[in-house]
Amino acid sequence: MTGKEVVEFAKKHDCKMVDYKFLDFIGIWQHFAQPISMFSEETFEEGIGFDGSSIRGWQPIHNSDMLLLPDPTTAKIDPFPKVSTLSLICNIIDPFTREGYTRDPRFVAQKAEAYLKSSGLADTCYFGPEPEFFIFDDVRYSSSANQSFYAVDSIEGAWNSGREEFPNLGYKPAHRGGYFPVAPTDSLVDLRNEMVEVLQRVGMQIEAAHHEVATGGQCEIDMRFDSLMKMADTLQWFKYIVRNVAFRNGKTVTFMPKPLFGDNGSGMHCHMSLWKDGKNLFVGDGYGGLSKMAIYYIGGIIKHAKALCAFTNPSTNSYKRLVPGYEAPVNLAYSNRNRSASLRIPATSNPKAKRVEYRTPDPSCNGYLAFAAMMMAGLDGIENKIDPGQPLDKDIYGLSPEELKDIPTVAGSLLEALECLKADHSFLLKGDVFTEDLIEKWIEYKMEAEVDPIRMRPVPLEFQLYYDC
Repeated sequence: MTGKEVVEFAKKHDCKMVDYKFLDFIGIWQHFAQPISMFSEETFEEGIGFDGSSIRGWQPIHNSDMLLLPDPTTAKIDPFPKVSTLSLICNIIDPFTREGYTRDPRFVAQKAEAYLKSSGLADTCYFGPEPEFFIFDDVRYSSSANQSFYAVDSIEGAWNSGREEFPNLGYKPAHRGGYFPVAPTDSLVDLRNEMVEVLQRVGMQIEAAHHEVATGGQCEIDMRFDSLMKMADTLQWFKYIVRNVAFRNGKTVTFMPKPLFGDNGSGMHCHMSLWKDGKNLFVGDGYGGLSKMAIYYIGGIIKHAKALCAFTNPSTNSYKRLVPGYEAPVNLAYSNRNRSASLRIPATSNPKAKRVEYRTPDPSCNGYLAFAAMMMAGLDGIENKIDPGQPLDKDIYGLSPEELKDIPTVAGSLLEALECLKADHSFLLKGDVFTEDLIEKWIEYKMEAEVDPIRMRPVPLEFQLYYDC
């Protein structure tokens, strides 16, 4: 839609408010609203001023003025406010230069798409993420100088099989026993269906919805693939809608990769393919039906995987999931159909569906930065003809230490990922997609706000292990 069409769209839906959404540096939606009387076509040209120093990771207080510039193509009716509300996703620009802001994740994704087209290699990079999440009935946590705890609960939790529920009707999925059971063991059918209805109402194409492996309410809803930028926007809507539908039903959703000990964590497998002039460039006669371009793309992902982890697995909690020998693929190998490899080639007879699935990322990531970084790593592989070596068609989880010693792995901690990003990020700087300023600020913020606080704080298990040392 154009600005004029958005104004007419708002009138058609009798909108009373306009909600302006934008991302902070880490990737969490922020917003504010205005009465519809303050909204016009000029809003798309003039923008709206705000204080950039109040957004984490952004401007210092002495240089804080910034502009929100709404993107008219993102206009939707927000499904949650009581009054009809027009929702617009905004870009962040400098009020003086009118240029995009280097720390705005959406601007990074826009530059990534522009770089892809300018490279001549392809004109579209499609992404199909599969975000997993937990639906809990209760969550409590606190951290202070002298105490720290968390507690999550779910009516489905295996730990509640003996709880007095007046009556307890059973049907609690066992640990790692939640994959595809029917109701009543799957108690979340109606809630997921409501989520799907609302997701479709804002224009998403949903392909499937189901319970996931873990006990305690782990679920997955799959979206149809789309171009990098559109899918990053869609992922933001996805998280927003899933959380709010759960909330209005008295439940809570988390996209934390590992909220439960001893059960599967939540990943976000990402399916990728490059296209040009309507043709899938990953189709070929090589291994798994892939083209040489696709094989080199895999080579780029493998080469830069540890640095990529700083964006694809950007939380300290991410590495509670990425543990060798457990369910998450940490070994950097590629294989046809093999789900123990970090890079999988899904079986399909449809050439349009030929793609590469990267299974390491998780849904705590900022989609704009993670998708852009993965694509840039893949393009680096193509441009430099990086050979990923031979595929590995064995069950990697069953290999001996001797067999595993030559297989590279992803980062083992957020600290390692940030150190690898510091040493290996030149591939991200091509086309000015990422900037040194963004990389430096990302590392600085993650170290000061997440890595250092986590490694300085005692955790309850340490008291069990060491109190009487």
